[in-house]
Amino acid sequence: MEIKRLLVENLMLQFGVDQIADDQPLFGPGSLGLDSVDALQLVVALDKSYGLKIPDPATAKKVLASVNAIAGTLENAFPSPSP
Repeated sequence: MEIKRLLVENLMLQFGVDQIADDQPLFGPGSLGLDSVDALQLVVALDKSYGLKIPDPATAKKVLASVNAIAGTLENAFPSPSP
């Protein structure tokens, strides 16, 4: 839900977080309809909010595919400490 909120707030989307499916593509056919400017804003927002660095367009394409992809990348980059 936090990632969806980041999308809505930073990209000024015209719909709510509850209207974004976890596996819905963010770009391309059947997607939220984001464009390259949105991608850049999202990269900056992820860096600012989570410290996630996305080094190149190929990585960005994979990371920004969906909410699930972003969440998975964050989990891999910053794993929770084991108790």
